[in-house]
Amino acid sequence: MTAQPSADTLRRLAQITGVAYALTEPEAMRPYLTEPRQRWHGRAAMVLRPRSTAEVAAVLEIAHETGTAIVPQSGNTGLVGGQIASESGHEVVLVLDRMTAIRDIDTLNDTMTVEAGVTLAAVQQQALAVDRLFPLSLASEGSCRIGGVLATNAGGVAVLAYGNARNLCLGLEVVLADGRIWSGLNRLRKDNTGYDLKQLFIGSEGTLGVITAAVLRLFPAIRDRATAFVALASPAAALDLFTRARDQAAGRLTAFELIPRIGLDFTIRHAGCRDPLHQQAPWYALVELTDSASSGTLEDSLSAILEQAVERGLVSDAAIAASTAQINDFWRIRESLSEVQRREGASLKHDVSVPLSNVARFIEDATAAVLAVDPLSRPVPFGHLGDGNIHFNISQPVGGDRARFLAKADAITARVYEVVLALDGSISAEHGIGQMKRALMPSIKSPVELAMMRAVKQALDPKGLLNPGKLLP
Repeated sequence: MTAQPSADTLRRLAQITGVAYALTEPEAMRPYLTEPRQRWHGRAAMVLRPRSTAEVAAVLEIAHETGTAIVPQSGNTGLVGGQIASESGHEVVLVLDRMTAIRDIDTLNDTMTVEAGVTLAAVQQQALAVDRLFPLSLASEGSCRIGGVLATNAGGVAVLAYGNARNLCLGLEVVLADGRIWSGLNRLRKDNTGYDLKQLFIGSEGTLGVITAAVLRLFPAIRDRATAFVALASPAAALDLFTRARDQAAGRLTAFELIPRIGLDFTIRHAGCRDPLHQQAPWYALVELTDSASSGTLEDSLSAILEQAVERGLVSDAAIAASTAQINDFWRIRESLSEVQRREGASLKHDVSVPLSNVARFIEDATAAVLAVDPLSRPVPFGHLGDGNIHFNISQPVGGDRARFLAKADAITARVYEVVLALDGSISAEHGIGQMKRALMPSIKSPVELAMMRAVKQALDPKGLLNPGKLLP
């Protein structure tokens, strides 16, 4: 438990940002003390909104001197409570949403250097303005910010072709726990001079340092795009289709998203989506090919892949988008899946991954495990089939009691995680650990792994002041 910062400490911190950006009134702090799902609610001694790396460094120097705990926060879109203060009221929340400068765009080197408070959507737009692509894409891209994206190693729908956030970052600027600044804004593609320090901070959820800026990789802009909505009998058929599409389209296959019929029904009912196909099927895949060349051949390539799949009995129906508007309609189905579940009552969400070869079995076994606990619950597994990341969500029974369903949450989650681990998977594919899964770390990490992680934490944050109570048990 950290100590309550003194009035003098709070006064000194407020002087750094200016009193207008040092919030202490409960109503002013409220937006920074809860998160999108309303699951975690914290209290804080102060919310600070610095404008520069120098201000962040000055804040952490005082915090280190006085033993004040700091909770870093960017866009506050995290789903595991990693950005939310505890209920002690002793912590200072450090919000980087005012650090929004695009410091540099280098089209020859294909890099963009941005501050941590820039939204993901703004990075995408700036890249497009110079005829480039920043491929990371998330449902929350309009509000999530680069600092949080990197601190959680966010994934999204383009991981299949471009990798997670860590694959898209060449360099970082980080303020360490004692206020020192590591200027690691390296634009090199090759730098074999020892430890790759940036990788320590990417995915560390603000427990090792505060990311204040990053060098991001850019790619050639997309000039050709073909998107299909495909009907399938099972996840196994979807996996077979994926394998064939990957083999034939190679690097042009940029997205392969699995959608169950129940999920499509939810989007039709609550998001105004339309069924893209004439006949219903148990499962669907959203398949997309892209190319930086304007060859105009992608639609033909996708058609050929689907025709072969129909001949082999893998696909029962498919629609290839005939316009940008139709592409957007297909993607709206996928992007609405998380939100529409709220309209169906309580839901339990599991962000997990398994090896591709185990995806179909995972969905089958996890569904059976959940229904054994609550036979009327409604599994809604969907997501990034191409990289083995399935969002195994469960909606409450139709007309059921919300509280009664949520009372079974621990039992249901335990069964889902049992299946994940039995199939060599991970209980967190892209959302992180935060508060939600912290207590599970000893059961999924070996003593050697935990010892190494704690050694890194001790070396970089010996007083344990950065985001306490997150990630490490």
